[in-house]
Amino acid sequence: MFCEMANFGTQAHRFLIVDDDPSVSDSLKWLLKADGVEIETATSGKEALARMEKGKFDLIITDYIMPFMKGDKLAVAIKEREPSCRVIIMTAYYESLKSLGDSLTGVDSVVMKPFSVQELRNAIAKALPDQRFLDVVK
Repeated sequence: MFCEMANFGTQAHRFLIVDDDPSVSDSLKWLLKADGVEIETATSGKEALARMEKGKFDLIITDYIMPFMKGDKLAVAIKEREPSCRVIIMTAYYESLKSLGDSLTGVDSVVMKPFSVQELRNAIAKALPDQRFLDVVK
């Protein structure tokens, strides 16, 4: 299982951030580390899938518009490998995403860019199957 929930007894949440813009990944990494989350990053869908082969993640946050593999296609690939894995898509193109309809079935939440810290935290809490993330950031 690539993306099952980690043991939270003493471990931090493990998230994978996927974005072809390193400044976005670095900003989210800094923000979420401050919330006590262990973060890995990937710059493409292919790299993200390779990282899944090497470790488990509680949540994957991916950009929608990326070269070679858009975030919705990455979400489908993630769910094929690990159906219980949670996926959040970040996008400035929500109207385009809404028009896709069923292709967003692998996505647990969508965050519109630009977003606030609280909007991201709320999306993470919505995507995770319990409230442990919100308990950490309160």
